[in-house]
Amino acid sequence: MKKLLLNDGNELPIIGFGTYKSNEEEGVDAVKFALQNGYRLIDTAAFYFNEEAVGKGIKASGIPREEIIVTTKLWRDCLGYGSAKKEFEKSLKKLDLDYIDLYLIHWPANAKNYNNWQKANADTWRAMEELQAEGKIKSIGVSNFWQEHLDALFKTANVKPAVNQIEFHPGYWQPELTAFCQKYNIVIEAWSPLARGRVFDNKTLQQIAKNHNQSIAKVCLRWITQHHVVVIPKSTTHERILDNLNLFDFELTKEEMNLIDNLPEIGFSGELPNIWPERLPVD
Repeated sequence: MKKLLLNDGNELPIIGFGTYKSNEEEGVDAVKFALQNGYRLIDTAAFYFNEEAVGKGIKASGIPREEIIVTTKLWRDCLGYGSAKKEFEKSLKKLDLDYIDLYLIHWPANAKNYNNWQKANADTWRAMEELQAEGKIKSIGVSNFWQEHLDALFKTANVKPAVNQIEFHPGYWQPELTAFCQKYNIVIEAWSPLARGRVFDNKTLQQIAKNHNQSIAKVCLRWITQHHVVVIPKSTTHERILDNLNLFDFELTKEEMNLIDNLPEIGFSGELPNIWPERLPVD
């Protein structure tokens, strides 16, 4: 499978396995099945409340630990130096692992929720840098950080974020933020790659899928990978888990890429990092 080189020398497969909303029984089986069938990047978070299930699935898979890249995330209510270290240890214990491959700040502090949001993010990042130096984390990164949050973090960070995981799908792919991150060699990961299912009703995507005799889901995932972005689709259905992994037997043309790039907004979650926990109204 194609891999993307991170700015710290580590690599990420361009397709990972998402576990959001996977419950205990489903989660263990899905992670086990995904790993046994070729996935090597597993994405979870403290806020998903399934780290134990993910850890059990990893153990049950029989795949050597060193072959698996495990991502988890620090929730936004737990930012700060001491809190970050404490929450990291909780995640490590729940996953039943000796180290985490990729640890992300799930959402940045913002002016609505912190008197000094820049310091909250900087202190959190300092704790993560120390955990990385101790060998407990291989790569550190962020999630849902806009340029304003990254610019502020750059002022104090000794280690540049390796990854920024953002909402990225047809109809809402944040091209300016994507270009900014890629300029600074920060790999983008896409969450909600199928726009909460809204992509399936789009006529343009239906036609492109027909052109290639592929599903709309695979067209969307392929479009993401052709932007050199890591995609982490989630499913608990064995057939879909397998299907999502097989994206490279077709390629979208430049014209098709451009058509998808310019689709009107669809499927946007309403989640904005500068006003959480409020959401914008969405259709």
